Amino acid sequence: MFSRHKTEMPDVHSALEGRPEAIATAEMHHIFSRPLKGPYPEGSERALFGMGCFWGAERKFWQMGDGIWITAVGYAGGLTPNATYKEVCTGKTGHNEVVLVVFEPKKMSYDNLLQTFWESHDPTQGMRQGNDMGTQYRSGIYWFNDAQRTAAEASRNTYAAKLQAAGHGAITTEIVSAPEFYFAEADHQQYLSKVPDGYCGLGGTGVSCSL
Repeated sequence: MFSRHKTEMPDVHSALEGRPEAIATAEMHHIFSRPLKGPYPEGSERALFGMGCFWGAERKFWQMGDGIWITAVGYAGGLTPNATYKEVCTGKTGHNEVVLVVFEPKKMSYDNLLQTFWESHDPTQGMRQGNDMGTQYRSGIYWFNDAQRTAAEASRNTYAAKLQAAGHGAITTEIVSAPEFYFAEADHQQYLSKVPDGYCGLGGTGVSCSL
């Protein structure tokens, strides 16, 4: 579908209007059996990543095990409030497909999350990831505090050098303050747990690096 290959961000005049109310989503995490929207444990932190199709991206994080409290997929970084998946796929919302990770820093470090992020997709492809093209598939790290921002930027520099040495292009990952996160529809949450042979869409560069 042509609309799935839109690679230019919309502006306030061309973006879809959206709606004031949140779209319906799942109540419980399909794997962890915890409330998707919380409450979350005291001392937990949030992380937010965009790395292509959010089905495969979410699985990468829930598979990290102990220290991951909740994963959820949704939309962020665009102009359309409470957009639907169908609307995001038109390229007229500006949203990225993202994964929210609620983690316990005493058990799982943010650096560990960053390593999974960099090594699970190709961060050099701009508005695409593999065969998936469009603004919703861009690479992004969305930080919630100064410590996350510092760690994200440092990790980018480390991986940029490794990627260059391996013959890859420049990193196109956006690293910006976390925008509003909108939970995606229920059927997208933990999709590859419900449909194990479903489409994943992720392909890394083969470059690994301990942070």
